[in-house]
Amino acid sequence: MTDAALMPTPNDCPLPRRRSDFATLNEAIDYAALSAKGLNFHDMRGDLERPYPFREMRDDAIAMAYRLIAAGIGKGDRVALVAQTGPEFAALFCACVYAGAWPVPLPLPTTFGGKENYIEQLGVQLESCDPKILLYPAEIADMGEAAAAKQGCDGESWEQFALRPAPEADLPEARPDDICYLQYSSGSTRFPTGVAVTHAALLHNLYGHAAGVDLGRNDRVVSWLPWYHDMGLVGCFLSPIANQVSCDYLRTEHFARRPLAWLDLISRNPGNTLSYSPTFGYDICARRISSQSHVSERLDLSRWRTAGNGADMIRPDVMQAFVNAFAPAGFRASAFTPSYGLAEATLAVTVMPPGEGIRVELVEEERLSGRPRDLDRPARYRAIVNCGKALPGMDIEIRGENGQVKGDHQIGKVWCRGQSVMHSYFRNEEATKDCLVAKENGEVWLDTGDMGYMAGDYLFIVGRAKDMIIINGKNHWPQDIEWAVEQLPGFNHGDIAAFAVETETGEEAPAVLVHCRVSDPEERIRLRDQIADKVRSVTGMPCVVELVPPRTLPRTSSGKLSRAKAKRLYLAGEIEPIRLMEAA
Repeated sequence: MTDAALMPTPNDCPLPRRRSDFATLNEAIDYAALSAKGLNFHDMRGDLERPYPFREMRDDAIAMAYRLIAAGIGKGDRVALVAQTGPEFAALFCACVYAGAWPVPLPLPTTFGGKENYIEQLGVQLESCDPKILLYPAEIADMGEAAAAKQGCDGESWEQFALRPAPEADLPEARPDDICYLQYSSGSTRFPTGVAVTHAALLHNLYGHAAGVDLGRNDRVVSWLPWYHDMGLVGCFLSPIANQVSCDYLRTEHFARRPLAWLDLISRNPGNTLSYSPTFGYDICARRISSQSHVSERLDLSRWRTAGNGADMIRPDVMQAFVNAFAPAGFRASAFTPSYGLAEATLAVTVMPPGEGIRVELVEEERLSGRPRDLDRPARYRAIVNCGKALPGMDIEIRGENGQVKGDHQIGKVWCRGQSVMHSYFRNEEATKDCLVAKENGEVWLDTGDMGYMAGDYLFIVGRAKDMIIINGKNHWPQDIEWAVEQLPGFNHGDIAAFAVETETGEEAPAVLVHCRVSDPEERIRLRDQIADKVRSVTGMPCVVELVPPRTLPRTSSGKLSRAKAKRLYLAGEIEPIRLMEAA
């Protein structure tokens, strides 16, 4: 039961608003501490457990910084932090910043994969960032200790670390060009790449995003996003600090169990105006509410003016389903704010101007894949979502294979340039050179690895270049195949992974792994054949269809489907398909 005396931090206070116009995150934390605003942590039902004013967070952070320094951790050392949403992580992250160390947020264990896989994942990331110490919540102490021992670094629960003495010490001066933190991108954890972000890049991106969504004086943020992913860490933890905004949090695992608690929390406080989610978050909520009535009595979403969407391909059909489900509660389609970004650009590259909502263009699939139009087949189209305009200080170009700049509505690789772009991949010079490319005039551009096109000042993303399936010289986007299968009854977003495999004849063919919830053997065979027909209608060729148990397909640390890992596990025999009993 929530203590009746607990009150959330306010939306407004007399301190003048500053939109991330600080030289370092240290300055931003110091200024936020002058405000009565702060972070608010809620339980699974959305009841307030702990208000955490920025002033209290700063005091705790400085005490923790003294402990870090006393432990021999200094400027440039890495401190790995298991990113559980709560005051302990918030204080420790800021403590690292005050001590001049680099905080490295790492994921919590999930319900997928099991204990040993989590220890292995942590171990690989620890090997990559080479920290002085790994700090974690006490409830995962056995896994944290095992991962730290495997890497050979110190490991300690943050509850234990808080008991260490905190003798006062001189805190190092931070400079704008100093590395502020390491952020692991959400790709495969087998070969992790730590994105090194400077103070200057962070503050530049936080200002640009705040300007892009027109962050106002009385705005308030609600979030369930994990703090080890860039959208959760930068957009929903560091941005509230640097822009002096109160924020209400649900833990990610609580959202997974009770998704509608997110919308309940938005409804409770009249100031809750900004909240962000990948497509699958909106999808889950729309599906959960579909079987319930009295939406308008339970929820009030009329003040939600910025419903941010990013982190994966934005699906207009899912967004429409969300509008249909929650319009009775006052949700407006114009609140949707698509965006595009990546950890290598700190967070955001583009954002849709406020109030413009979801806008799509229909593009022929042949043009998306770069293959010539087959005049004997009717044209097929895919709806591509407008991801908005570049943030202030960010330049975007679409380039072809030879580096030439393409014009409007010409598809190519997305490149961007600006102060928000990362410093480097930590201790990975080759990977850094692959994506940070210097022109003859000294300008440094980031090759994002994504494919898209410009239409005026607006960016449209069509997919990731590395995911492209190329068979017989024809290009196919895995998203097209996955979305086609998802139209069949009984499938959810994220149930299908598509990629190319080599067949027994030595030729390549599309393959799809599909979560199967059907137990009847004959129904399974019919389902496989139905999927094969659907994929053939998209690709024009036969495919390999494998039914796998639910919850089998791997996810990235941010919850997105990892096609590359699914393919690797499948080929290694670590994903075992369901055996089908064919008729004799």
